[in-house]
Amino acid sequence: MGHLGTTFVLIHILSWTICSGSDNQTCTKSQFTCTSKECIPRIWVCDGHQDCEDASDETLCRHRPCSGFVCTDGQCVTLSAMCDGHDDCGDGSDEIPESCGGPKCKHDEYVCANQRCVSSVFLCDNMDDCGDGSDEVSCEAPHHDPASPSTPTLRPPHDLCAPAEFRCGDGECIPHAFRCDHSEDCGDGSDERDCDKNECLENNGGCSHLCIDQPMGFLCDCPPGMRLVADGNCEEIDECLSGDVCSQICVHTNGTLTCACREGYTQGPHTGECIAAGDAAVIAFSSSAGLRSIDPLGREYRQVTGSPSAPGPVAALVANRSLYWAASEHGAIYRTTLEGNRRQTEAILRSHGTILGLAVDWLHHLLYWTNANSHSLNVASLDGAQKRVLVGGLSKPTGVAVEPLEGLLFWADAGTKPRIERSSLDGRGRTALVTSALQVPVAIAVDLPRGLLYWADAGTRSVSRVRFDGQQRKTVLESNGYLDRPSGLVVFEGRVFWTDQASGTLCGSDRDAGSSPLLRLGQGTTPGGLAILHPVLQPQGKTQCGSCTSACVADFFNTEAPPRFTCSSPSDATGKALPLPSLTADLSDASFAWLVSSIVLLSLLLVGLLWWWRRLTPPSAPHSATSTLGESCDPLMPTVALKETA
Repeated sequence: MGHLGTTFVLIHILSWTICSGSDNQTCTKSQFTCTSKECIPRIWVCDGHQDCEDASDETLCRHRPCSGFVCTDGQCVTLSAMCDGHDDCGDGSDEIPESCGGPKCKHDEYVCANQRCVSSVFLCDNMDDCGDGSDEVSCEAPHHDPASPSTPTLRPPHDLCAPAEFRCGDGECIPHAFRCDHSEDCGDGSDERDCDKNECLENNGGCSHLCIDQPMGFLCDCPPGMRLVADGNCEEIDECLSGDVCSQICVHTNGTLTCACREGYTQGPHTGECIAAGDAAVIAFSSSAGLRSIDPLGREYRQVTGSPSAPGPVAALVANRSLYWAASEHGAIYRTTLEGNRRQTEAILRSHGTILGLAVDWLHHLLYWTNANSHSLNVASLDGAQKRVLVGGLSKPTGVAVEPLEGLLFWADAGTKPRIERSSLDGRGRTALVTSALQVPVAIAVDLPRGLLYWADAGTRSVSRVRFDGQQRKTVLESNGYLDRPSGLVVFEGRVFWTDQASGTLCGSDRDAGSSPLLRLGQGTTPGGLAILHPVLQPQGKTQCGSCTSACVADFFNTEAPPRFTCSSPSDATGKALPLPSLTADLSDASFAWLVSSIVLLSLLLVGLLWWWRRLTPPSAPHSATSTLGESCDPLMPTVALKETA
């Protein structure tokens, strides 16, 4: 039995070595090596969260806790010192390219002095997109080869004026409608000079259709059936949207408007509003006192998480009733669930910077968020294991929203040139939807049944909406005391819900009844982002893989290649999305190795005990004078011959 026990021990050690061999890896300069040999991002060290299995990232620090960046020697510097072009650590670890943006810049991007990558189209636009001002230096220099990322084509500011804009003498761009309006809008007053000439002869006055010359200035006009919108553009009149006649589907036939509801909704007998069928919806919102929930009528108010945090954005995955929320100033994104009584919260990823927007793609199981410090829109898997920058070079990105059925991604930028933009889910096809009469867009939300995008503007203290193509813009709400500092925004059953940090309220508004507070939070409690959970808000549909007959995979995280959607294999049935992430923590590699080795050891011990029991059990029948013991139950033991002794 001694040899057998030794064999068991050797097999156990061998199994553990094989199973845990993947842990023996060399960490990069931008990573921290745990005592247990794990590799974690260096920015996670001394942040108050245990990321190493043995907690060595929180116990071996010179300064504990460190709210900033931990240098290689353990020194703690502020997050603002990281990637600012200066060696604040003394060993250069706070300026390592891997930590400051990682991959090399693309051919159409500019390499900033601080190694940040920004789109070349943002050069010399009078905005500091790099963060160190290097994209606004030498803007009058000669043009260079655009094929080289380090020597991009530099364009003077006046080349950036849109067709509907007037170029001032100093290069500033203003709306063409401001020309000759008896008010100097250009810094040099050039918009009020030569006003006696026919402005319509030059670029049609910036009008999209009709330009009417006046003794002083000009007017833009539209043909019948169209209306004039901002920047002198005309768009077709949509009678359904202009009067908000129907709650959802609106059909205009022979001068008659017919209303209907989408699948999953029922039409109310009196008002005609479309009401979601099934269980009542749940509104989840963040606050400085933790995560809370309430029903759309403001009656059932519950606590989801009790830990105080910064009131950041919130997003939901309805299929498994999970919530994703960010402690905005801490750069961390968490996940929790509304199922059952336990409210387990887990940190799924950390992002260096302030997170102002968060959205979930429920079809392809992706998480999108905006980072105000890195001026970027980012994407990650729902478990946070993989992530990448999707759109860079933004000024001050705030809200983000997604419509995966149409393959559309939306975001707001509240920088020096406020705008709301749209792209495909992989960041391609970038288009500006709203660029005028916009001040501080802070939150955006999708009205899926009507195909509308809503936004809350903290500057104009209003809520507006536009069609997904940028047409049919309309202001639907203006402040009446509860819209002075909006934060979160959602749309459900034709109602708009938002949080107001100035009054500390969660508000709801019908299209006709006006706004009113659903909930007044306690004194000193600040509300944040919003999300609504109901199955009709996240219906299933075709993925972006098109005619793919297998699971649709978001191949987004190879930074050497552009993001894309691909089919996993050709053997499955039509159009499946990715499997839902588990809300329970996965086994680590070390735990899995221990489990496998333990199973092997127990199995061998069981076989050994069975053999030993067979040895001790007397035979049921006498043996002949010369007999052999049958084959042992243990294949490691040889067959033994028993001889009769004299």
